[in-house]
Amino acid sequence: MIKDILHQQLTEVLDALSLSRTKEFSVEIPNNTEFGDYSTNAALVLSKENKLNPKLMAEKLVKELKKNKSFKKVEIAGPGFINFYLSPAMYQQVFWEIFKEEEYGKSEFGNQEKILLEFVSANPTGPLNIVSARAAAFGDTLYRIMKYVGFAPAREFYINDAGNQVDILAESLELRLRELHGEKIGDFPYEAYHGEYVKHLAQRLNALEGNRVFMLTEKDRMDHLKEFALSELLEMQRSSLEKFGVVFEGWVSEKTLRMEGVVEEVLSYLTEADCTYEKEDAIWFCSTKYGDDKDRVLMKSDGSITYFVPDLAYHLTKIQRGFTQLIDVFGPDHHGYVPRIRAAFRALNYDDNMLEIIFLQQVNLFESGERVKMSKRAGKIVTMDDLISVVGKDAARYFFIARKANAHLNFDLELALKQNNENPVYYCQYAHARICSIIKKARKDKVYPKHFKKEMTAKLTKPEELAIIQKMADLPELLILIAQHREPHRLATYLEELASMLHRYYAHYQIVSAKNLELSQARLMLIHTVKNVMSVCFELMGISAPEKM
Repeated sequence: MIKDILHQQLTEVLDALSLSRTKEFSVEIPNNTEFGDYSTNAALVLSKENKLNPKLMAEKLVKELKKNKSFKKVEIAGPGFINFYLSPAMYQQVFWEIFKEEEYGKSEFGNQEKILLEFVSANPTGPLNIVSARAAAFGDTLYRIMKYVGFAPAREFYINDAGNQVDILAESLELRLRELHGEKIGDFPYEAYHGEYVKHLAQRLNALEGNRVFMLTEKDRMDHLKEFALSELLEMQRSSLEKFGVVFEGWVSEKTLRMEGVVEEVLSYLTEADCTYEKEDAIWFCSTKYGDDKDRVLMKSDGSITYFVPDLAYHLTKIQRGFTQLIDVFGPDHHGYVPRIRAAFRALNYDDNMLEIIFLQQVNLFESGERVKMSKRAGKIVTMDDLISVVGKDAARYFFIARKANAHLNFDLELALKQNNENPVYYCQYAHARICSIIKKARKDKVYPKHFKKEMTAKLTKPEELAIIQKMADLPELLILIAQHREPHRLATYLEELASMLHRYYAHYQIVSAKNLELSQARLMLIHTVKNVMSVCFELMGISAPEKM
């Protein structure tokens, strides 16, 4: 916000001096506070087109800028940088603008561009684990932020319900059913799913149908077991996600894509584009022509297709539905997938820049200083539901959001449960609750004003107050940058910094004083606005903003 104001003021000065400004100049916060609150390269960038020495041009601009009461000081540095030292009046003006906005930081920057966010997309063969939880927190937060700044994003879950893993699931369920009916299975197959959830599925199916399953032909029995298991597990996954605050607009089934003939269409498209050839009774995609490291099998010699084909078909449906940017959030084991899907895009004359892959690194769960080992096949998994039940939705989402996507995450259960300043989510939520408590007491003591007025801002002159205003002013630009660069972790960092500033401010200054009503009301106005800004951040992160703790 402040950058925009300064940019506009510079533009007005340039126009007043009849100076050309065809090139874009920037206004930034210097890394070193000695170089002012803000700095611009306007004189350096525009000097050539105005046929002026950069320093001379800077002097012309500074002479005019010094007439503006927004600045305490304006200086020239180096070859022509202009450094601004803002006056309290400038911060007060900005603060009033922040205060007035009901949905602070919301914008139409994205111009309603249709973006499809696909994330989680776990195999429907078991409950969602903590890796899926990280993807859910990341994808959902990015969705919320993108929507807030004017994009038209949609959340989608791709169901891999037609592969070999589904056959293994059905076979695992049948074995557990046979056990229930007294059959001695012996050693449970290694490749089968060993988790307790399979036993629970068997018990539920047995309660509903008894031994009727075993009266079916082998094919019909397997189809029935698949259908039942998939239905139950998908509902389980959907329920877990809803508990986590994540609701998908779309659920797309691989099985349905196959039944609708979309997969065959993709094979036809590639053949018509002269991108396939036969070798060893298999059909290959000549993906090396389009940037891949090796050619890929599309159809095996036995007539079965590889998983790459339905995945490509699914992506083409995304384009056909009008999405102009496709964002896939994958785990670290999908790196080999990227070159082949990009190659297919190029082969079919689609812009592969439409496709963006974000890789989330692994999650290591620690309990009492020891790493918790997990294996879905062995049945040793920590589910999303387990995590929510132990640390709560808020802590889980915050911890997953707070790290960069490409960074490994060590999730410390003990830290997430702490109710002190060591726990970042507690620290931030407590700042919000503290403000609510102050406001509640101020209302009780009849200090809280019925209406806040612009003139109240004049009382906010302390360095800490101005710093808080500046921090709040940074949010709109930050949200746009997060949306552009897909970096939700920056919002967690911002929230912690704002909470820290609030806690320090509270420790140094008396917010409410019966001796100075005007100052008290100005400070109440400030913390009221901080509360609103924090609430925006919490909402975008899918985390609650408690009024008491």
